[in-house]
Amino acid sequence: MRRFAERTGLEGQQRPRRYLWTDSFAVCNALALWDATGEEHFRRMALGLVEQVHRVLGRHRPDDASGGWISGLSEAEALQHPTCGGLRIGKALPERAPGEAFDERREWDRDGQYFHYLTRWMHALDQLARRTGEARFNLWARELAEVAHRRFLSRTASGRLGMFWKLSIDLDRALVPSMGQHDPIDGLVTCLQLRATAERLGGPGVGPSLERAVADFAALSAQQALVTADPLGIGGLLTDTGRIAQLIEQGACADEGLFLVLLDGACRSLREFGHTHDLGRPADSRLAFRELGLAIGLAALEPIERLVKARPVSS
Repeated sequence: MRRFAERTGLEGQQRPRRYLWTDSFAVCNALALWDATGEEHFRRMALGLVEQVHRVLGRHRPDDASGGWISGLSEAEALQHPTCGGLRIGKALPERAPGEAFDERREWDRDGQYFHYLTRWMHALDQLARRTGEARFNLWARELAEVAHRRFLSRTASGRLGMFWKLSIDLDRALVPSMGQHDPIDGLVTCLQLRATAERLGGPGVGPSLERAVADFAALSAQQALVTADPLGIGGLLTDTGRIAQLIEQGACADEGLFLVLLDGACRSLREFGHTHDLGRPADSRLAFRELGLAIGLAALEPIERLVKARPVSS
């Protein structure tokens, strides 16, 4: 983590290079190291990383003439509400310009905003709120959830809900209009978690309540099939199942039905993945980050098992 901090410009003399997905996990890593070692350095690392991510990814790219914060707020206002306009991915290339032809391979390297990156950052901010007791981090997470719900969800003329997978930096246009398979359930679980933390810290009356977001994500999740053979997707399902298990344990969520749906989807997905024999392929033909996502999800089996043993539920 110390090498990561130096390599990405969080510490030392390197120019800051922020990437939202990696930085989200890094905040959680720093908090876990603070818990494990008691070293103040790791608490400062988590706080410094959050501040730098907001100052870098909460603003337009340096090569963009727009300049300033994505939200359009003044400097003083934006420092109080740094996530109101969302956060850039941090990709190397600028986003695809309006009217520019779509190139699937090149799109992976282009900037913009991803919903599933934003939910990871919401989680990181929420963990910081829980560890420090500072409600502002949870408020920032809820403000990010509110703008993500408002911009990433779509509704057809008939009223059918959908979601965009990737939007432009200013959240005004879809760059990839298809929907991520587990984005709705990820949005639902994350919003439930953020609301539980707000209640815990005594600040639910300040900032977005996320009631509409919870209702919309729940409705959209009910339309989606959860089973997947993708290891990263399975890891996400297991993680979401573990988060719901923790909320039920804490008395912050009574929806055991949601827990069972997620658990069933995760178990069926693991069986599906086992049938693919992907782990038997040469390492250079597999994507390490997808299997790392599965490994992280497997760590969620502990709170899942604890809940099932403590409160047996019908399957």
